[in-house]
Amino acid sequence: MNAHVDHLVIVADTLEQGARWCEATLGAAPVAGGRHAQMGTHNRLLAIGGARFADAYLELIAIDPDAPPPARPRWFAMDDPALRAAVRGSPRLVHVVARSGNIEMVRWGLINCGLNPGTLLAAERATPNGLLKWRIALRDDGTIECGGALPTLIEWQGAHPCERLPASAVTLRALRLRGVPAQAAAVLKLAGVTLTARGSGPPPEPALSAVFDTPRGEVTLDSWP
Repeated sequence: MNAHVDHLVIVADTLEQGARWCEATLGAAPVAGGRHAQMGTHNRLLAIGGARFADAYLELIAIDPDAPPPARPRWFAMDDPALRAAVRGSPRLVHVVARSGNIEMVRWGLINCGLNPGTLLAAERATPNGLLKWRIALRDDGTIECGGALPTLIEWQGAHPCERLPASAVTLRALRLRGVPAQAAAVLKLAGVTLTARGSGPPPEPALSAVFDTPRGEVTLDSWP
C-alpha cells in the first residue's frame, strides 16, 4: 500500500461548537490539539482507529480568532465563503488526509495523472508532549482536487498524534471516496477505502461518506457540499 487514512477533517465555526457537535453526534469528547501558526487555525482531536484504519483520528478544525490572518489561503478550502456560511450552522465533514512514507513518489504519481495535489509544505505544532512535525501537500489556492475526494497527502516526521491520543469509543468502520480517477486510485492504493465514480443526479452524491461505530450506534457522515 502506498497510502493510509490518516485523519478525517471536520471544519467547525469554533472549536467549542465542534466539541459540542462531536459529543452530540458521536457520543465522545475530542481532546485539545493545538495551533497552526502558518494557517491561523487550531484543532481538537478524537482517536477513531481500529482494525481497518489503524492510527486514524478525527480532526475538528476552526479558524483561530486570536491568530493573525495567514499569508496564504488556509488549508482544506477553509476560506471558501460558502463553507464558512455552512459551518456557522453546523460543523461539516470536508476532507480526508492520507499519510505516506513515500510522499514525493505518490505526489508525482498524481501529477502524472493530470491532477494537482499541491506542493510540499513543512509544518509543525507544539503539544504538551513535544513538537509534532510533518510535510503536507497543499495547493497554492487552498482548494482540493476532485471535489474534495482526492486525499491531501501528509508525511509525519517523527511522532504521530495517535501515539498520545487517548482511546475513544468511536471507530471508523468504512470510508467511501467518490470521484477519484482510476489512475489516481491506482497510485494511492489507499488501504481500506472504497473508491467509486461520483453520481451527478440531483443532488449529486457526496465526495466522502464515512461510517462510524459509536456509543450512539452506527453514524454515517457525508461530506459538504
